[in-house]
Amino acid sequence: MLVVIFRILSVFPLPMLHALGAAMGWLVYWLSPSYKRRLRANLAQAGYDAHWKQAVSEAGKAAIELAFVWCAKPERVARHATVENWELVQEKLDAGRGIVFLTPHLGCFEMTAQQIALKTALTVMYRPPRKDALRPLVEGARARHNLHLAPANLSGVRILAKTLKSGQPIGLLPDQVPQEGEGVWAPFFGRNAYTMTLPAKLAQLGKADILLVYAERRPGGAGYIVRFVPFDGDLSGSATDQAAAINRAMEQLIARAPSQYFWSYNRYKQPDGVAGPDSEVGA
Repeated sequence: MLVVIFRILSVFPLPMLHALGAAMGWLVYWLSPSYKRRLRANLAQAGYDAHWKQAVSEAGKAAIELAFVWCAKPERVARHATVENWELVQEKLDAGRGIVFLTPHLGCFEMTAQQIALKTALTVMYRPPRKDALRPLVEGARARHNLHLAPANLSGVRILAKTLKSGQPIGLLPDQVPQEGEGVWAPFFGRNAYTMTLPAKLAQLGKADILLVYAERRPGGAGYIVRFVPFDGDLSGSATDQAAAINRAMEQLIARAPSQYFWSYNRYKQPDGVAGPDSEVGA
């Protein structure tokens, strides 16, 4: 039923979908006390509590717009996006260097991969949805022309490493909480968060460059601006130092559009089997 609803919603104009999403965001906010607490707590932790009202609306837009991004015709989706700083990408492609695109849960992160794939092949790490009924929809939406999927397991990591070594780009969501043994505790907005070590490992293994990218949602359903941003962090040092450098880069990116980050995500959870951090940041 959800797949059918998504396909029906995809035919509506994006401004209408975003208006519906904003209303839905507020409905969920008032009906779910746990959602409300986490969203407000994460905003306050990051120092963005003043953005909470807009963040509620943007969270609803992020959910509804998936119907458009996943189910609308690719050419129609592409017309709603403009790209900034593509020359940063083209320079590395021309040099034959692999690229690790890092995209936090900021704005319409599903849009970034589709826009990159319009210009070059891209392999992204993929975790199947928890609901089996959604799998055909999600996989079909993500495995479009030039867009390839690598499973979130050891075989997928090998695919990503091989792709980088061949001079082709890959994409990762670095602010997802990894499983046991796949991360370290590193500061994120002043609090330790279990952070994946894979981005830095892959970049070093494939002798690749890191670029940041996000798709900012324009007001009134006017579309998206896909922005490419240089990564200026230092990946020397320990795995914890590397994870902290990437988290700092994510913080700087989020500061560009703080209301559009996925603040309801349980970023500070402790995965099963993982010992807690020795101390909280600043303790």
